[in-house]
Amino acid sequence: MRIEAIEDIIRSRLIKQRIDSRCLDFGKELYAAGNMLKKDIKIKQGIDKETAKKIQKDIKDTKLKVQASIMDDKLRVTAKKIDDLQAVISFARVKITEFHCSMII
Repeated sequence: MRIEAIEDIIRSRLIKQRIDSRCLDFGKELYAAGNMLKKDIKIKQGIDKETAKKIQKDIKDTKLKVQASIMDDKLRVTAKKIDDLQAVISFARVKITEFHCSMII
């Protein structure tokens, strides 16, 4: 019961700082000593390889003349025309909600 309250406090603090609360990865509850509980919380940074490949495939399926490349935990999109990049940005904003990650332009 207290762990759930602490999780809510952490989520509300993230929301106040305009950070998406879906970037948190809550682990399992582990029993420490006595009636104490321990829980690991990891913060996801960047995009994992599988998600980046899915987004890259979706961008290529739009048939725009852009090149999407995966660089470590980022997905970089390049194009000759600004209009194509803006179309990919608007497309990515819609897809972002499916993949639970934030977008940096």
